[in-house]
Amino acid sequence: MSESQFSLPMPEGSARRLAVGWFFLALYSLIGAGLVVILILIARMPMIHDLIPWTGSFKTALVIHVDLSVLVWFLSFAGLLASFNLRPGSGRIGLAALGVSSIGALLITFSPFLGVDAPFMNNYVPVLENGAFFLGLILFLAGVGVMALHALLAPRPSEGWSSGAGALRFGVWSGQLILVASLIFWVWSYLVLHKGLDGQLYYEALFWGGGHVLQFTHTQLVIVAWLWLATSAGGTHALTPRVAAFLLLLGALPVLVAPVLHARFVPGEAGFQVGFANLMKYGNGVAALPAGIAAFLAWRNAVSNDPNARPLRLALILSLTLFGLGGGVGFLIQGTNVTIPSHYHGSIVSVTVAYMGMGYLLLPRLGFVAPPVRWALWQLGLYAGGSMLHVFGLAWSGVLGVQRKTAGEAQGLDTLAKKMAMWLAGAGGLIAVIGGVLFIVLCWRALRGRGGRSA
Repeated sequence: MSESQFSLPMPEGSARRLAVGWFFLALYSLIGAGLVVILILIARMPMIHDLIPWTGSFKTALVIHVDLSVLVWFLSFAGLLASFNLRPGSGRIGLAALGVSSIGALLITFSPFLGVDAPFMNNYVPVLENGAFFLGLILFLAGVGVMALHALLAPRPSEGWSSGAGALRFGVWSGQLILVASLIFWVWSYLVLHKGLDGQLYYEALFWGGGHVLQFTHTQLVIVAWLWLATSAGGTHALTPRVAAFLLLLGALPVLVAPVLHARFVPGEAGFQVGFANLMKYGNGVAALPAGIAAFLAWRNAVSNDPNARPLRLALILSLTLFGLGGGVGFLIQGTNVTIPSHYHGSIVSVTVAYMGMGYLLLPRLGFVAPPVRWALWQLGLYAGGSMLHVFGLAWSGVLGVQRKTAGEAQGLDTLAKKMAMWLAGAGGLIAVIGGVLFIVLCWRALRGRGGRSA
């Protein structure tokens, strides 16, 4: 492969086992999140929610769904990518970190049954105020943090910025560094947070700074995924490795403002809230926009006779489309209605679709069977298409004034237009769930060596 193309060699020995282990944890998070989201969607749909007795647990289900589908899923994939940056034979610490994170993820999932059901819908890391949940959260984040530090301190020798592999390694490395920084900011916020705050206000202030910083990790890693997918799908990049590495550097530099904000303002203060919001608003697209355009141009000229490249091409264009859709909806946000989750669902699903494409790319390279191409294409279409309907439905509902983080009668669906919009969102969400379940089935069969023929 040309040095100007973007790809990484597969990890070896314990690092390879580590990559597979993080992939298993990522799949587990999707299984748990998918089961919980069914309850959420039904609790929001007009008329149906009146027939079921448990809509009061909507917020509890939403907490677990968000933490599994965003926090655990994204950071597990970050752990998988970190495995590619490890020096051969240095994966043992990572395996221990994986075990700790896995225990934490299990505790998060079952915490509603292990303590008081007290959900708080704060941003980034919504919480259940019970001991089992917090123990699970601490263990999961501790394992992720150790894995990131391990990748930073025991890195594989870099090929340099003049190669595509070197540029990708820098993207993974910088993403892990920002991840560690976000964990430090959460601890910092905990230590200085005003003790008079409690409940929703406390957790919102606690996770606000580090949560915003963590989004830069996700952006760095999705850029890595875009460039890698475009190359593996047969695309030729006009973007040179040095320019790609420079863009990734630009994408990471805004995080240097975060310690200044933390030192100047107390978490929960207006300056703190606005400062971090502006940091993400104006800083987190610096690299994503030009890198996304470069990946799109590579997608347009992609030529490959390998049938397994077709899901990679589809995953790339769907991810780029959803990224643009989520950003566009952001301009419609006014107040605290469901336009906000419409915006971030587009962005979140964009990253998820890119990681699904990476799953199809990496499974055969890690020694497993490639999932059938036809089913992989259907899966991506169902998941991304359903998600787009969900985003459009929520955006329409938000324009009509439907409030976020509500279910049942609290939504105020008093007009036909509001009901139709939420039906569209609910139907799209259910289609996306089907696509998500299909992804899990295809990956599980591939991991067990029963993927079947690739075409």
